[in-house]
Amino acid sequence: MIAIVDYDAGNIRSVEKALVMLGENPVITRDPALLQMADGVILPGVGAFGDAMGRLREYGLVEVIRKIALENRPFLGICLGLQLLFEASEESPGAEGLGILKGKILRIPDGWEESGRPLKIPHIGWNSLTFPQKGRLFAGLSEETYVYFVHSYYLKAEEDIVTARTEYGVTIDASVEKGNLFACQFHPEKSSGAGLRILQNFVDLVREGV
Repeated sequence: MIAIVDYDAGNIRSVEKALVMLGENPVITRDPALLQMADGVILPGVGAFGDAMGRLREYGLVEVIRKIALENRPFLGICLGLQLLFEASEESPGAEGLGILKGKILRIPDGWEESGRPLKIPHIGWNSLTFPQKGRLFAGLSEETYVYFVHSYYLKAEEDIVTARTEYGVTIDASVEKGNLFACQFHPEKSSGAGLRILQNFVDLVREGV
């Protein structure tokens, strides 16, 4: 069973729908006991870092998420769900993240496109990926695969966990992998066939038990 963490994040239903398209029957829950029974867990997210951490604390989910993420079970963070795995974010000074991974969540700086137009923030749209090292989420996908982003803040992580990058004014660490932990800044559930392949790869890892 794959559990989707329910803390009122905006993209929960689209993640559920994508998994159903792959033949899965995911459970949306904020019940710690049910989360701990899951074979794999997805932490989605759209919104502000501090508000999201506040809801995780309100629903008593912080410690159970930390516990599951440190066990040998596949765990996938998506968009804000990626950012929450780190210690803090420039978006919400003073707000403590889950602190499971090390890296910085920074605001995308104002800048200019190659055409001379100003970069639009939030970054909304399709960008291609490069793979500094091939992570298991990207099995069967080639360099320059396009995926869909919606974000104003980006990850700068430790080099050894970065599995995908993209460029948008700065170099964005778009996906990371560490043991059973996987996370992506983009939205696989909104990334058409490539996104479904990424989610299928995660489902396969759940079935294999990492």
